Amino acid sequence: MPFVIAQPCIDVKDGTCKDVCPVDCIEEDETMFYIDPDRCIDCNACALYCPVGAIFSTYDLPEEWLGYKKLNADFFKRG
Repeated sequence: MPFVIAQPCIDVKDGTCKDVCPVDCIEEDETMFYIDPDRCIDCNACALYCPVGAIFSTYDLPEEWLGYKKLNADFFKRG
């Protein structure tokens, strides 16, 4: 999973990240956006355009937000 959307996105939902994603791997619920780990191509476009700095490479994800890696992946496992 190359990129993860974390806590700063909660209740902001600007949507720019979704608009610039070339593979349409970002989806949302009523609270925040999520990146599909199976479709993300690690292009970094979403992170560059996130107005709140909520998108991180899994290698740069702050320790206090490590749980968001699983949260993003689990969002796409729901049926």
